[in-house]
Amino acid sequence: MTTTTSPRFDGRVLTPGDPGYHAARTVWNAMIDRHPRMIVQAASVTDVVAAVRLARERDLEIGVRCGGHNVAGLAVPANGLMIDLTRLNDVRVDPIRRRARVQGGALLGVLDRASQPYGLATTAGNVSHTGVAGLTLGGGMGWLARQHGLACDNVVSYTMVTADGEVVTASRAANPDLYWGLRGGGGNFGIVTDFDFQLHHTGTQTLVAEFDFRAEDAVPVLEGWRDLNTVAPRHATFTADVHSTASGPIATVGFVWVGDPVQGRRLLPAMRALGRPLAERVTTPSYLELQERDDTVGGHAYRRYSSAHYLRQFPTAAIEAFLLRGAADLHADAYLPGAGLQAHGGAIADVADADAAFSHRGTAFEFGAGSRWTEPSEDDSWMAAARSAGAALDPYADGVYVNSLAADEGQCGVRRAYPAAKLARLTALKTIWDPDNVFHLNHNIRPTSGHDVLR
Repeated sequence: MTTTTSPRFDGRVLTPGDPGYHAARTVWNAMIDRHPRMIVQAASVTDVVAAVRLARERDLEIGVRCGGHNVAGLAVPANGLMIDLTRLNDVRVDPIRRRARVQGGALLGVLDRASQPYGLATTAGNVSHTGVAGLTLGGGMGWLARQHGLACDNVVSYTMVTADGEVVTASRAANPDLYWGLRGGGGNFGIVTDFDFQLHHTGTQTLVAEFDFRAEDAVPVLEGWRDLNTVAPRHATFTADVHSTASGPIATVGFVWVGDPVQGRRLLPAMRALGRPLAERVTTPSYLELQERDDTVGGHAYRRYSSAHYLRQFPTAAIEAFLLRGAADLHADAYLPGAGLQAHGGAIADVADADAAFSHRGTAFEFGAGSRWTEPSEDDSWMAAARSAGAALDPYADGVYVNSLAADEGQCGVRRAYPAAKLARLTALKTIWDPDNVFHLNHNIRPTSGHDVLR
């Protein structure tokens, strides 16, 4: 393609050496240290269109940054053009229609803070500084998912910039096939600059219950917790984790309840009957406080790697593997990642699997094992630890959340995220909307056109 002069942008254009360049290329994993040739901090949809066209004219790889939380660092193209959407962060709430118009660079906390004054919310992750776009395009798990479905299930329409620099709308009525693919297919088809979300009357109250047990005592506890989950109300999302402490490994089980805390307390006797915990914590944060409680200050300084699975069943052998985290015994002196579980079901499973690109709606629990550290010399050890913890759950796994794929899983990871028939439909859709695979810095669905000019 012929090189042209740069267009005029409403936002900022950063190149190496400019103030703000290094901050803009920094994402939620200190292992990512790539240098784009240019960063366009878009201030309008027109900027996004111009940036896409400029990148294509100059044969530059395109990376798209929303919240910068993708641990694989896919937003940062080495010597390419990063389109930074963080200035497109406006959220407009219509409390009468219960709708929120959300720009593609908004963080989840901005959406929550705009909707909660009306007692409204929609499914929006578990960390307030995650980007709305990245979370939603991959599916979007959150504390409201068992009540109201995934984030992608609550999108009424998308506005998207295509690989040709055109602006299109996708909904059930307009470009319905694209609408299907954007609900879980990731950033493969274009750059979404606006989402129209359905909101729900959720109130502002929550309850969080957590019970700590010694890991060596936790198998029967987790068996009972698992069984309670099958009859839990949809307001409750069951959670569990195992982590190392100075006094030994601790397993924590509990639930998050979004709604009237008085009703949530009705689950406490059954939880307390699981065993005698080392510690019990029952708190009633506001919904905004709940969404911010796992926020990490200075989290960009950590190096990160994770492994994940979907689990349809959680038998005793899987519980034992979960507690061991890939180690030979519970008290092994080794690098061990934290590991966690979050329950699915409820409204997630109400949606027919064929209704959207998002897959594996029969999942009972989502499993994740994650390492974070600061020393580059420990990269191999911590990455191997997370892989080992994930491998221990391989025999019980059935798919994976595309947003949780590691950078090095490649096409094997994509095949884990989407069953073969659904991947074939996504491939056909990719071939229509992005035949040259311009948008390939993602968990990539490759077109069948044979063009694929950048990979």
